[in-house]
Amino acid sequence: MSIEVGGVVEGTVTGITKFGAFVDLTDGKVGLVHISEVADVYVNDVKDFLKVGQKVKVKILSVDDHGKIGLSIKRLQPKKPEAPTGMPAQSSSPARRPVGNDFRGRPAGRYPAGPVSFEDKLSKFLKDSDERLTDLRRKTDSKRGGRGSRRSG
Repeated sequence: MSIEVGGVVEGTVTGITKFGAFVDLTDGKVGLVHISEVADVYVNDVKDFLKVGQKVKVKILSVDDHGKIGLSIKRLQPKKPEAPTGMPAQSSSPARRPVGNDFRGRPAGRYPAGPVSFEDKLSKFLKDSDERLTDLRRKTDSKRGGRGSRRSG
């Protein structure tokens, strides 16, 4: 059995480190499954997923000039269906308008839920920015004791 990039082989886990697991392949060759290639979920400790002596199927990701072999276990696992980017995941409960503040601390109902054009976002940003600057000026002026007057000293 030859070692080719893209191929799938079976091997035995021979060692586990904090950055991955070494897998003994055919002909005495050893490859590394990096911690990021162990599972589809966040892996804090490789020992939670693999044990020394365990038989695993791996996909060969790379073979460099020095004979180092990069392997992956997670790329052999079936993909989980995901919501398209930018789209919220569909839920079975009806959409409800938040009461009070939304999850970002902004007043509920103030920001549209659907897709918004760039021009609408920009005009909304400018309006909010002007409101904030006006509030800031009022607070600053009241601390100075009036409309921009300076103390003479």
